[in-house]
Parts: sequence; structure tokens; C-alpha cells
Amino acid sequence: MSDEQKNLQAADSGFEHEDLSPRGVFYFMGGLVALVVILYGIIFGMYRALDSYDLTHQPAMSPMVAPQADTRNMTTENTKAFPQPRLEKDEGVEFRDELESEDRELATYNWVDKDKGIVQIPIERAKDLIVQRGLPVRPENGHAESANPEGKTAMQSTAPVQKKKKSPNAKAGKASVKGK
Repeated sequence: MSDEQKNLQAADSGFEHEDLSPRGVFYFMGGLVALVVILYGIIFGMYRALDSYDLTHQPAMSPMVAPQADTRNMTTENTKAFPQPRLEKDEGVEFRDELESEDRELATYNWVDKDKGIVQIPIERAKDLIVQRGLPVRPENGHAESANPEGKTAMQSTAPVQKKKKSPNAKAGKASVKGK
């Protein structure tokens, strides 16, 4: 056959006959699956044989040694004795409990320092007081003053106001300056 006849014959059949056959691919995949199953069986069998060998060849426990509790199983009595830091049992529940505890703390009255008269008040009440009284104002000289509803600062409302007396010479000096 000539080359032209081979090309015409290949064009008529619709595909090249020199491609990889699908049967070979399926045989390869089946062999691969069989190999994995066989290896799994061998490894599983070795593990079981070695584990049973280890259990049968354990040395006898000395009668002087007291059997110890299994530390992998924690009971509620053991968790109290276990040192800090402890692992969390249920993160969501513990987090919710912590948030509820903080919310209760922020919503209650409590003494911070009873001797100094410092009191903790609920956050909502503190916001209301700030709205009523305003924020503390710091004057230029550096002492903190807080404004009260009348518009006077705390220092102005508690301290008596003292006016300076002007001397008669001060009036005369101003008059002489104006006259020049």
C-alpha cells in the first residue's frame, strides 16, 4: 500500500489506531486499586500481630507498685485538682458564661473602694449621668474641673469668689495714660 492509501483509510475510520486503548487504562486502574487493598490488608495484619505480641509479652507488674489511675479519662473530681491552665471542655458554653458574667458585672452597683467612697455603677446609669452633667473640663492651669447643670464648674461652685481691690493709684495711672 502506498502512503496515500493509508492516509485515506485512516481518514475513513474516524480515529487513529495508534492511540492508547481504554482497556489498558481500565486494567491499570483496577490493578492499582487491588494493590492498595492488598497493602492495607498486610499493614492491618502486621499491626494486629504486633499488638497481640506486645500484650502477651508484658512483664508482670511488681506487687510493690500500686496501679495508677488512667489519666486519659478525666472525671469531674480530677478536673478541680488538675493544675492550671486547663483545657476547655466546651468553648462555646464557657465563652457564653464568661460574657454573661461580664454583663452582670457591668449592670450592677458595687464598691470599688469603700474607704475612699469609690463606687461602680451600671454602664447605662453612667451614660445618663454624663449626658446630664457633661464631661469633665480641664482648664488651662491643669486642674481638672467638671461642669454641673448650672454651667458653673465644680471649683467655682464650691470655692468662694474673691474680688481684688484696685488701689487708687491704678485709676490715676490709667487717667494719665489716656491724657497723653
